[in-house]
This record gives sequence, C-alpha cells and structure tokens, in this order.
Amino acid sequence: MNRTKGDEEEYWNSSKFKAFTFDDEDDELSQLKESKRAVNSLRDFVDDDDDDDLERVSWSGEPVGSISWSIRETAGNSGSTHEGREQLKSRNSFSSYAQLPKPTSTYSLSSFFRGRTRPGSFQSLSDALSDTPAKSYAPELGRPKGEYRDYSNDWSPSDTVRRLRKGKVCSLERFRSLQDKLQLLEEAVSMHDGNVITAVLIFLKRTLSKEILFRELEVRQVALRHLIHFLKEIGDQKLLLDLFRFLDRTEELALSHYREHLNIQDPDKRKEFLKTCVGLPFSAEDSAHIQDHYTLLERQIIIEANDRHLESAGQTEIFRKHPRKASILNMPLVTTLFYSCFYHYTEAEGTFSSPVNLKKTFKIPDKQYVLTALAARAKLRAWNDVDALFTTKILQEYVNLVEDVDTKLNLATKFKCHDVVIDTYRDLKDRQQLLAYRSKVDKGSAEEEKIDALLSSSQIRWKN
Repeated sequence: MNRTKGDEEEYWNSSKFKAFTFDDEDDELSQLKESKRAVNSLRDFVDDDDDDDLERVSWSGEPVGSISWSIRETAGNSGSTHEGREQLKSRNSFSSYAQLPKPTSTYSLSSFFRGRTRPGSFQSLSDALSDTPAKSYAPELGRPKGEYRDYSNDWSPSDTVRRLRKGKVCSLERFRSLQDKLQLLEEAVSMHDGNVITAVLIFLKRTLSKEILFRELEVRQVALRHLIHFLKEIGDQKLLLDLFRFLDRTEELALSHYREHLNIQDPDKRKEFLKTCVGLPFSAEDSAHIQDHYTLLERQIIIEANDRHLESAGQTEIFRKHPRKASILNMPLVTTLFYSCFYHYTEAEGTFSSPVNLKKTFKIPDKQYVLTALAARAKLRAWNDVDALFTTKILQEYVNLVEDVDTKLNLATKFKCHDVVIDTYRDLKDRQQLLAYRSKVDKGSAEEEKIDALLSSSQIRWKN
C-alpha cells in the first residue's frame, strides 16, 4: 500500500493509541493512563466467567482468601521491608537452587485485565501499581544439597560410620572389596558403638561367605563377641554352631546345641534330644545338670502317664477331691517335688513318684525338702503330717543339745531322730552299734545310705 506523507500523519493522529515521539513529555502519569486505557479495552475479549471455577493460590501454595492466606498477608503488610530482605537473605544462604526470590504477589494475569478492587478479589493494574510494596516471602526451599549426599556413593568408611552413629541413612553397598569392608568394620569398632558394629556385621554376614567372615572375625574379638550375641538374639543356631566349630569352642558348641531343646515341644522327642546332649563336652558342673534334666523329664513322663490314667479312672480319692490343674511335664524340680508331696506323699521310696525317692535321686537338701513338704501338706490341710514334720525337725535340734550320751541316744531312738543316733555312734566310733541300728531304718533310705558310707570309710578308726 502506498500512502502519502499526509495520509500517514492522519493515520497516526487519528489512532486511539498514541505513538511514541521524541517530542512527548516524559510524563509517567500520562503513560499510566494510556496503559490503563489499553488494558480496559481488552475486557471485551476476556470472559469474566472463565476463571470463576478455578481455585487461586498464592506463591506459597495457599488458597487466596483462606484464613491462613489472610493471616500471612496481614503479617506481611505489617512487617518492615528490611525484615523481608533479611529473611530472604537467610533462606537463600541454605540452598544453591534458589538464588533469587519469587515475589509473593497474589495477582494473576487475568486479575490485571479485570481490574477487580472488591475485598477478596484481585486488584486492577493501576491499583496494583499504586499500592505500597508488600513484604516478600521467599518460596519454601528444599533441604541443603549436602544432605542428599546420604544416598550417594562418595562417603568414606569413616564418614559412613559417623553418619550411621548419628542415625543417618547410609548405603553400604558401595563397599565391594574385602579391604573396604574390613576397613568399615575397623572404623565401626573404633567408635565403640554396639549398634553401628552390629549394622556393619549384618552387612558383612550378607555379603561375605561364612568361611571368610569367620576367619576375619577370629582376629577381631570385639566384633566376634557382637556377632555371637547377635546370632543368639535372632536364634540363628545353625550359623552359631558353625562358628563355634570353626573356633573350636567345644563347650560353647555343646551349650548352643543343648539350647535347641527349648524349640522341641513333644516331651518324648525332647527327652531323646536331651539324651544326645549327655555325652557332649560340657564342664563337670554342666554335665551333672544335663544328666539331671534328662532324668527328671524321663521321670515326669512316667508320673504324668500314670496319674492321667488314675485321674480318668476316678478310683483314687486324692484325684477326685483335688483334680489336677496342669501337667507335670517340663516343670522345675521343686515343682515336681511339691506335686509328689501333694499327690504321692505316702508312697514307698521304691516308686518314681515318691517324694523321698526324688529327694534321694536329685540330692535335694533337707531344708528344701521340709519346706516344700510343709507347703504341700498344709495346702491339703493334712495337719498330722505338718505336725510330724515340725516335730521331727524341732526334736532333732533339741535332742542334739542333750549332753548325756545315753539320754541323747534314748530320746533320739524313741522319736526316730535317725541322724542324731547315727552321728552319735560315729562320734563314739562304735561300729557294732551303728551296724545294729542299720536294721532299724528304712531299706534304701537316705539314713541307710549314710550308715553304709560311714562303715566303708577308711578315715574312721572304729573301736570294735
């Protein structure tokens, strides 16, 4: 299109938009008015209902008009601009991701075009430009970049151990070579933190063969003790037994094998398992304990089967009046003695359920036996038995205080204080009288056994 110079001047002069010329005054107010007119002219192109259903949020992510937004805006407007700059500066120092703050403007582009000024709505452009600057809030920043290094692979063994000690999440998978793994273990031991040592041992247990693990721990006793304790806690008996075999710790191996009986519920199978433990290389004291355990369970099985039959038959008075409340299987020795004193107190010594038989077999002390028997007979209200137990015990103590030997022997024989008679003949070194008194005590009793031991002793020089 070819226009003359006059046409061009007429075009520019008749346009509703004022063109820029160097002759115009640099008047900010006039420019603002022109901008406002331009913005208002675009209202016809914008549908007022386009954004009515949209939720408008501020830069902090809060819905505009909500209570939390109003509080934040009120606090921002009342604060000083200097405080906002200081807060922005302090927040920016923690992150390399956000160097420049984003304005906390609550104005959307559509709000500038609409020019709303009502409370709760958006302001117009002119209102926005005329307002005093509000306090700027920096966006919520992520954690410092350094913290994400927990999940990276650039930590040394010492750094990894220190972070484990602080409870940080650290991956140990980067330590692939045996040298790195052992260095990691050394660092953990040097920290003297049992939790860290155990965590590293779990990693080594999973990533090393047991032969290499055992060989390296054999020269690291602190770590070895932690591993043994850990295996006991989690019940890994198989690996624990393999470790004791490698270390040639026969007694600990036997004890670990014996501990497995706790996992066997069937009484007969448990008895057979205990039988295999009798010949293991225990100490002398432990060997006696294992033998007693096996013998006690064997006897409990016999007593339980017999008493269950008697109770179901209903022909025994004691079981009819006092039905059993629990099984005797796997009970301690003292509980078994109480049970025998309760249900089988008058039985002969030759039976497995006899209290006297239990006392003799397991070498129960007299004091323990009397206290247990008193508790059982008193529960049954068998007061005659209680009186007899008290009388024998008390009389024996008083008869021992008698100084005249003949009087002491007469009283002891009359009230069947057998120990007093036996001890008196022993002090007198009277072999014939002791041999004669042997026929007055029960056969197979503890008193008879005591007399036989004295008669066969070579340390006593008998008079006859």
